[in-house]
Formats: sequence, C-alpha cells, structure tokens
Amino acid sequence: MTDLADTVTVTGPLAGTRVIDLSTVVMGPYAAQILGDLGADVIKIESPADTVRVGDYRTTPGMTPLNLNVNRNKRSVSLNLKDDTDRERALGLIDTADVLITNMRPGALHRLGLSYDDIAARNPALVYAHAQGFRSDSDRAGNAAYDESVQAASGLVDIADRALGEPVYLPTIIGDKVSSLTIAYSVLAALLHRDRTGQGQLVEIPMTDTMIAFNMVEHLAGHTHVPETGPTGFRLSMLKGHRAVRTKDGLACVIPYNPPNYRDFFTAAGRPDLAEDPRVGGETIDGADQEDLAQLVALCAPELTTEEWAEVCAKHSIPMAPVLELDHAHEDPYVQDGHLLDTVEHPTEGTVRTIGIPVRFSATPGSIRRLAPVAGQDTEDVLAELAATTR
Repeated sequence: MTDLADTVTVTGPLAGTRVIDLSTVVMGPYAAQILGDLGADVIKIESPADTVRVGDYRTTPGMTPLNLNVNRNKRSVSLNLKDDTDRERALGLIDTADVLITNMRPGALHRLGLSYDDIAARNPALVYAHAQGFRSDSDRAGNAAYDESVQAASGLVDIADRALGEPVYLPTIIGDKVSSLTIAYSVLAALLHRDRTGQGQLVEIPMTDTMIAFNMVEHLAGHTHVPETGPTGFRLSMLKGHRAVRTKDGLACVIPYNPPNYRDFFTAAGRPDLAEDPRVGGETIDGADQEDLAQLVALCAPELTTEEWAEVCAKHSIPMAPVLELDHAHEDPYVQDGHLLDTVEHPTEGTVRTIGIPVRFSATPGSIRRLAPVAGQDTEDVLAELAATTR
C-alpha cells in the first residue's frame, strides 16, 4: 500500500504553476488532474451540483469512483458563482492563477463576467483554456455535447459501422479523454509562449474538431489526395477479422505483421502447410489477402496457450499482448510493476485504488500528493490564503 506522506514534496515540472479548474464532468477535470500530477497547484472551484459527483458512492455522498479518478492532486473550493460575493472570491483566485480551465458554455461565462475578455482585462498573462463541444464560430457553438454525440459528429460511429456492421459507440468516453489530453498539451504550449513573451491567451479546444483531427490521421486514407486515390478508412482497421483471438486458455492480440511473422506463427501452430502458403511467401502481404490471413490466425490461435504464444511471439518479434481483463487488472504483473494501480488509504473513503502516473521524468517526476477531495473541503484554507495575499 502506498503512503502518500512519502510524496508530499512537489517535484513535478509544473511545480509553482497554479491552475484554476472551473470545469465539470470528465474532459476539463481530467486535464486539470494531469497538470496536477505534473506538480501544478490545482484549485477546483465547484458547486455541489458538479455532474462528476453524481452517482453511486461508498461512504461520502459525491465521492463517486469517477470523481476519485479525475480529481486527485486538487484542492476543492465550493463557491456559488451566481452569488456576488462568491463570484468576487472566484475572480480573486483567478487573478492569482497561471491557467484557467473551463467547459462552461459561452453564454453562462458572459453572464457571470467570466468570459476571456473579462478575465484577460484582470490577468492578461493568464492561459485561458476553454473546452466545449463545437467551436465558437460555428452554427453549433451553443449546442449541448456529450461523448456519444461527439463520436457521431467526428465520424467515429461511421468507422464502427463500416468495420463492425453496427453504428455502435466506442465503449469508452474517448472524446472526453482525447480532448483532455489536447487541453493539457495546449496549455503547456501556451505556458511556454507566456514564459517567453509575458503574453497570455485564449486557447479554445472544441471536442468535435479535436476528434475529427484524431480520427482522420489514418482514416482519411485515399481521400488524402485530390482527386481521391481510394476510399476513406484505414484498411487494416476495417477488416472483419481485425480483432483479438481466442487462445487455448484465454484471449490475446496476435498480429503477424509481415510474411516472416506469418510463417513463424503458422509453424508454431503446427501448420507447416500454411507456413508454405504462397500468400506469405513474398516480401510483403497483399492487401487482398489480409482478411483471409486474419481468419487463419484466429483459427490457429487455440493451438497454444496465451503464455505459450507470448513466448513464441517474443522469440520471433511478432506483435502480441495478452488481453488485460479489467476485473483482474490490479493483479497483472505489468500493472503492478509499473504502479499503474496502487492501493492507498483515502481520508474519507477508506482503502481505494488510484491510477498511476504513466509518464516518467528523470529530473522532475510527477507525484500523487492528494487524493480527490470532498466537495468544498479546502474552501476555508484557500480563501484564507487569498485574503493573506491581497492585504
């Protein structure tokens, strides 16, 4: 079990940077948490109605699994932004900040006096990161956006429909999380510019635009050229057989990538006839043969156990990974060795698992210094600090 008392010293590359998290649900809070993991002092301004705090909890109302997973390394200040006094307190905190992250709709920000123009007049060096479903100069600017609608608007549902034969949503909130990462790297770039010039700026992160750019990297495909040289859609990803396979005792990703990979795979499976198949006898794999070969890999995979395939694939440099079962993720040796899921003691919620920091810095490592706070638990301390700095 990890003792957070061992990591109270702030060592991350963002130590000394203050971030105000004025966002809800996942996209903004997760981005702010990433910055907090990297050493930033993150102050979360929230009301009890924060969506991420709605749902099942074990001990304390609002302390949901999702809240625990996106609000660590933050201090929580409860303020009612519709109240003049509380709004002035919020503005006072923003005056002390390097970064503001918000996903409030533009109309609400204007009504509250929290638009970029309002804030820049007070704190011109601030990096103001505004995330929303659609870009502000589009006819969809004010529309509500959730991950599913962004998956649809960005083409991801079409990709799934073409590959799987069903217009399903990816079973993860990928739009929110990819946008979180985009917020984080965009903020870092803007901070670098600010440190060079002293100039803050507005950084707009539209979820739909972010996901269109993300999806099109490989799926623009033949439409990259004008006139088109082929269809959209990355061929390999669209294959019906492009999926994990069943081994003798489980599931694994086994992806022979070139003719030698296929020959070694089929030999290990006890199928020398397939190892000598003309389709794997050349220097490259014909695209027209990829579907059939994927089906043959699935047919042969049950000949060995997952561990046996791991040994074969490591020996012959065949891309392979066992399927991580979520229910047993904390028992996986790779997860354990990398401290990707550690058991810790939360001040109010008891024993919980916390997700590790995946990025490693040799000189300025990030740290988990605080677990997710109960809503408003730091209000008194933070406002006392603010009062002391404004005397």
